[in-house]
Amino acid sequence: MSVFRTTIPADPAEEPLVQLLAPDGTRTPHDELDPVISDLTSDDLRGFYRDMVIVRAADLEATSLQRQGQLGLWASALGQEGAQIGAGHAARPQDYLVPTYREHGLAWARGIEPMRLLEMYRGISHCGWDPHELRTHPYMIVLGAQTPHAVGYGMGLQRDGVVGTGDTETDTAVLALFGDGTSSEGEVSESFTFAASFQAPVVFYTQNNQWAISVPTSVQSRVPLAQRSRGWGIPSARVDGNDVLACLATTRIALDAARAGQGPRYLEALTYRMAAHTTSDDPTRYRARAEEEEWAAKDPILRLRLHLEQADEIDRAFVSRCDEEGHDLAMRLHEHIHAMPDPDPRTLFDHVYAEPHPLVEEERAGFDAYLDQFEDAADAQTEEAGR
Repeated sequence: MSVFRTTIPADPAEEPLVQLLAPDGTRTPHDELDPVISDLTSDDLRGFYRDMVIVRAADLEATSLQRQGQLGLWASALGQEGAQIGAGHAARPQDYLVPTYREHGLAWARGIEPMRLLEMYRGISHCGWDPHELRTHPYMIVLGAQTPHAVGYGMGLQRDGVVGTGDTETDTAVLALFGDGTSSEGEVSESFTFAASFQAPVVFYTQNNQWAISVPTSVQSRVPLAQRSRGWGIPSARVDGNDVLACLATTRIALDAARAGQGPRYLEALTYRMAAHTTSDDPTRYRARAEEEEWAAKDPILRLRLHLEQADEIDRAFVSRCDEEGHDLAMRLHEHIHAMPDPDPRTLFDHVYAEPHPLVEEERAGFDAYLDQFEDAADAQTEEAGR
């Protein structure tokens, strides 16, 4: 039976979990998934480990920068590196990725430096990269708002004739990522409706990190989230989100099906948010220490390292080099953000519309007048002091 299912077990709690790497690093053979990742080399696996280490180092430094007052907010992805690096490397260059606000590993896999992410959280950039060039949508703060965009983009791909042609260089799919809390938003259900009705080439990817701020997944849904899409006829699978190989393989299968014109797929990646929801949150008020320790033993970075050690594909020197690279990147982030000037507040109006709009211009003029009064007052004080 395929890992992607369309029916719900008689006992919903018996939903299978797709896993290739156990928490202790043991590799489990899988008839369906192994051929999908048979092209991976030892260098690829070491690269995934390096990616996760570097992304975590940048993540930790971003939290530190927020505590120093250099960022307005930060949403950590600590613990979710396996789900993101796996999904990010599963996508082909032509695929379009639609993240929320926590997909730092996905951004790294797509070639987006953490500096660009931090610029947004500092409030000086709406998006630090070209979405068309890097095939990655800007971060979305409003929960669920990106899923209708993803479906609409996918329907556009169908009309552009780049779905189901059999050409692997041009056939394209959309990967839409969101969290377990967002999965309860109405926009997600509406997106399922349109994606299923029009067989849009979209893969919905939920990182179930167990908590929607302070609300546990068990309160959000009485059945595994993977089963939600099956009511729309969208095949789905539940994968171990701390297993980078399983995430890579299942996402590849889903994207291949979407590109081939077989319609949407849904993945629930079971993972854990090790840090707070954002830097404005205090998880100690609602989360037990024992739960955190249980999930710490399932750490995606530790898991892959153990696997590579068992296969004699990694040594202490390589681990140290990865740690050093992560530290160096964190220091560059620190220097970049501290050296960054505040933006001109007038640029707030520059990219509201592609063309000039009378209402925006009216608001711009009002804002200019507001700022001018402070400049006039400062000039008057300077003139008075010079007398």
